[in-house]
Amino acid sequence: MLKNDKWIYEQAQKGMISPFEPTLIRRIETRGVISFGLSSYGYDIRLSPREFRIFRHIPGTVVDPKNFNPANLEATALHKDEAGEFFILPAHSYGLGVALERLEVPENITVLCIGKSTYARCGIIANLTPAEAAWRGHLTLEFSNSSSADCRIYANEGVVQLLFFEGDECAVSYQARQGKYQDQPEAVTLARV
Repeated sequence: MLKNDKWIYEQAQKGMISPFEPTLIRRIETRGVISFGLSSYGYDIRLSPREFRIFRHIPGTVVDPKNFNPANLEATALHKDEAGEFFILPAHSYGLGVALERLEVPENITVLCIGKSTYARCGIIANLTPAEAAWRGHLTLEFSNSSSADCRIYANEGVVQLLFFEGDECAVSYQARQGKYQDQPEAVTLARV
């Protein structure tokens, strides 16, 4: 069952989402922002300003998820103007960021992280990412710019939506099996085997 705003609010008070915004924020002071916070059946998390990395082409190399070379990613600068703080994801490229909010997923819940329509309309595709039962940490977020133009991705503003699905309690949670991405910090976490 997809969980509603009342349930998300109650669980957030117990530490499921931190920091937690109990309303959907669309403005900060005098400027509009890409919405974040609690919605009817989800929660829009923000992109952390700490780090954003872009895949770069290194001739003669192949990206290998079993032996990931960090040199394939380069840090990109955080920019700021009257619209807010942002990273630039070049046209036809792929980047990794990290969620500002930390999650502590309950044992009978799986979270799906999906893209926001505001970014989709600009050609930005956010990978569908799960957070399994009893997972904890800051999600590493994956973005693809399918457009032929560079695109801003705003920090401290909504970037993806979380949907919370309840199921019967599983036999072995992510925490119990000591999942390899447990307790991710507020930093981009690279592929692991």
